[in-house]
Amino acid sequence: MKILHLLASVDPRAGGPVEGVRRSGIAMQDAGHDIEVATCDAPGDAYLAAFPFAVHTFGPTQSRYGHNPRLAPWLAANAKRFDAVIVHGLWQYHGFAAWKALRNSEVPYYVYVHGMLDPWFKETYPLKHMKKWLYWPWAEYRVLRDAHTVIFTTEEERTRARQSFWLYRAHERIVPFGTTVPPLDAAPMREAFLQAVPGLRGKRIVLFLGRVHAKKGCDLLIDAFARVAGRDPALHLVIAGPDETGWGATLRARAQAAGIAHRLSLPGMLQGDLKWGAFHASDVFALPSHQENFGVAVAEALGCGLPALISDKVNVWREIEADGAGLVAPDTVDGTEKNLLRWLDLDDAAREQMRAQATRTFNARFRIETMVSALTALLETKGAPVDERDDSTPLATLCEATQQSR
Repeated sequence: MKILHLLASVDPRAGGPVEGVRRSGIAMQDAGHDIEVATCDAPGDAYLAAFPFAVHTFGPTQSRYGHNPRLAPWLAANAKRFDAVIVHGLWQYHGFAAWKALRNSEVPYYVYVHGMLDPWFKETYPLKHMKKWLYWPWAEYRVLRDAHTVIFTTEEERTRARQSFWLYRAHERIVPFGTTVPPLDAAPMREAFLQAVPGLRGKRIVLFLGRVHAKKGCDLLIDAFARVAGRDPALHLVIAGPDETGWGATLRARAQAAGIAHRLSLPGMLQGDLKWGAFHASDVFALPSHQENFGVAVAEALGCGLPALISDKVNVWREIEADGAGLVAPDTVDGTEKNLLRWLDLDDAAREQMRAQATRTFNARFRIETMVSALTALLETKGAPVDERDDSTPLATLCEATQQSR
């Protein structure tokens, strides 16, 4: 097959969706499929050269929405070169461009929601949600309604997505997400990380790795860590990831006020061997996120044998809890503290058992091969979706009539 992935950007700082496209694309390419990517990046953006597929760029754009008048015509003109087009994410122009160009095309388009319909956003940012409602019936609702399939990565994500807008119709399918097996040669990567981030040798490292963003609960982790730090003077907290909003300064001040600034490291974004070295040098992974669709870093941590201390807002929490590959608690300071205390209270044998189970859970549930197999089957068969959510409300009827009149 020839597959086109459509993203707002392939900037690695954008997080999980970009990494998912890169890794699944490499695996599908190795299986004989052709992969191309279209984005709203500017042609000269430095990270494009490192992306492993042909990238068609339509930027720069003037806003975060990413409107570009060239994208939809290009999609319409080039669609027949592809067997499928996969749209990643919502709320930006590339999805609407796919709808405009492909809704009456023989080439099916699919939409990965990537957690962007989670009701957490509605509850946390009600004014933004009201603005989205003005936009929803005329754009994103149609993008999802007319997609061949709307793809969710877990049942939890699909169930929660239905709670954001009462006007909703989609052909739904769950395709489990996955990531590649971590590199096996751990020792040199661990050493590279310990040399790059001073003062960590001999420490028991609690690792957060991801975007440094309020959604991720880094503040909860600092406060909870401060409460338990007295249990073991060797404990050290590492919060690693890109800080696009400048929140890191606030986190440092928070740690200073709590008296643990000397036990907190914020090394920024880690990539390649340094990232894997961070996993291999750590004792446990923590993600007390307020909303997390899948958490690629959770899967990577498990693959490195790290137990995951996560909130019940990370959509793979049921699997982690059922397997005993980590600990789960609410996304509060108390909940995060509870996870840390339960982990600290484990004896050596129980801790090693949890590490072994983390690896087993990764191999059973979160390997890239599982994702690629399910996604390939969906694209190759163009199989009938397993579920459809319909909406026959007056507003839905109005939207349909408006579209037909255009």
